[in-house]
Amino acid sequence: MSNRLKSILAFSIIPQYILVKWLAGYPEFIEKYYSNFLYQFISKGFRYTFGWIPFSIGDLFYTLLVVFIIRFLILKGKYFFYSTRVFFREVFFVISFIYFVFHLFWGLNYYRLPIHKKLNLSSDYTSEELYDFTEKLIEKSNTIHSKLVADDSIMVKIPYSKAEIYNKTMDGYRVLGKEIPAFSYHPKSIKTSLYSTALTYMGYSGYLNPFTNEAQVNGLQVDFKYPTVSCHEQAHQIGYSAENEANFIAFLAATANEDLYFQYSGYIYVLRYCLGEVKRRDIKKFEEYNEIVHGGIIKNYIEVANFWKRHKTKAEPAFKQTYNNFLKANNQKEGLKSYSYVVALLVNYYKDKTL
Repeated sequence: MSNRLKSILAFSIIPQYILVKWLAGYPEFIEKYYSNFLYQFISKGFRYTFGWIPFSIGDLFYTLLVVFIIRFLILKGKYFFYSTRVFFREVFFVISFIYFVFHLFWGLNYYRLPIHKKLNLSSDYTSEELYDFTEKLIEKSNTIHSKLVADDSIMVKIPYSKAEIYNKTMDGYRVLGKEIPAFSYHPKSIKTSLYSTALTYMGYSGYLNPFTNEAQVNGLQVDFKYPTVSCHEQAHQIGYSAENEANFIAFLAATANEDLYFQYSGYIYVLRYCLGEVKRRDIKKFEEYNEIVHGGIIKNYIEVANFWKRHKTKAEPAFKQTYNNFLKANNQKEGLKSYSYVVALLVNYYKDKTL
């Protein structure tokens, strides 16, 4: 490739950035022509291509990317000292290419129509509505918990292997897809990350690889959350980038499943968010609710908290802040705080429905 062409492609990062930010102002256009049209072909194409492979192609891609960066620094790093222009041309040539591929394969989903507008839901709710929904969640969670264990004080253990969980997620999505076609999911491409240890110390349960469209799940965190986390990463695959929206869809998919372990995972997963919101609004109400939640459910929460506590490192806040800034740069104004916004979607979705 000629140096002139490399320079042109390197500088293309500027019009690319301007175009993306301009498109961000037209979420209806993104929703119709990208998220519901072009992206569907790209996503399904990758899932058909890589879904049948038992290990993560995306993780191998990242490994090769690190090797490439090291090789680049060895071969091109010298230019930084005596030909700075050439060095930065090479750097921005690569950055420009990655920026283009990222947004083509996945990134424009950050600018699609918010899910509450797509489903005609309100984005606000009263404290009374929150309390009413939380009470129903507690009742439902306690009921399912009693069906799974012999005593209220025993925590639930998911009896399935990772592969079984990945296969069973499809059952819930099949039911959900019939009710809301936009949430249909097929084919399956979900893997246990080869870098589960690294994800654990970084504080993440999973991620979507935007370059291969594989759902990656942290294989070390095998607890009550695993079914719902798997559904969460699959929600990203069908084009819902916002974390609160992926949590919402994951809950719907898990609880639509006939399997009681999946239902339990979904219900107590979002119960934690609702209890957190209750605590922020009325600490006495939170303490009241805490008393009626089965002890076994509390033990499930403690199990998860202890897992992350054992693997917490001083570097984790830096990783979280980096991802937080990434979310904010991609139209998620609340960053990681947007995770708790799932409560608004749930409360309003179930206003006229039963759990």
